[in-house]
Amino acid sequence: MKHRAIWLAVPLLISTAPAFAHPGHGVATGFIAGVVHPLTGLDHLLAMVMVGLWAGTAFPRHWWLCPLAFMAFMAGGFAYGAAGGELPIAEALILASLAGLGIALAFQIRPPLALGAALVALFAIGHGFAHGIELRGHDASAFVSGFLLTTGLLHAIGLALSLGLRHRTDRMVGTTAVVTALAMMWSA
Repeated sequence: MKHRAIWLAVPLLISTAPAFAHPGHGVATGFIAGVVHPLTGLDHLLAMVMVGLWAGTAFPRHWWLCPLAFMAFMAGGFAYGAAGGELPIAEALILASLAGLGIALAFQIRPPLALGAALVALFAIGHGFAHGIELRGHDASAFVSGFLLTTGLLHAIGLALSLGLRHRTDRMVGTTAVVTALAMMWSA
């Protein structure tokens, strides 16, 4: 079961294009816009849930570190993008987050904690930057507060799922592979 689901998802993963999901959302500022925004892009929503899910399954004693790293580096990427910085690989990082987290969950990869947190932080920079560039020239303080709140809630959902799936790894493997592949295709 474990390997069959992965091999079914591989062609879908390879055939996807980068997730150009952000230009065209329109500029909406304010706390409520920030709360809602992570829910409007499937790529971000799934990546944030998968961070919590992976943290809970790969690092159960230090479950809080990967979500904390994600939120901190996402805020940094957001600030950099909103300030006018350039990051040509932002969309590639978003795509890599879906593929990397999906693979890590599907194959139950448990690297050293520092490496796991560093990878999550790198992915977070791309997610934050993609949102930050949309708000260049606008006051983003209220928006980023709502954005971080929803991100934390999505991580918490992933953590809660990790508790429920801890003893059902075959289901998690197949589900993760298929959902990740679909999300990458949807975002393309």
